[in-house]
Amino acid sequence: MKLVYFAWVRERIGVPEEDVALPEGVATVGALLDWLRTRGEQYEYALAEPSLIRVAVDHVHVASDTPLGEAREVALFPPMTGG
Repeated sequence: MKLVYFAWVRERIGVPEEDVALPEGVATVGALLDWLRTRGEQYEYALAEPSLIRVAVDHVHVASDTPLGEAREVALFPPMTGG
């Protein structure tokens, strides 16, 4: 699965994107965020407040209880404001 990071999430993690193989049991967006926080200090820092992280699965905004299924890309980004 391809993970893509935007804005301060990318800055804190230190990479714009990466390909990962999910471990057994990581089946939802929320479980993905939980697992990512265990991958190192930079992930913990970037994802410390999971309620602030917005997620898109294959270009569709989703909630934390959304199953990952056969997702090919998951994007993580902070809340955005527009004008």
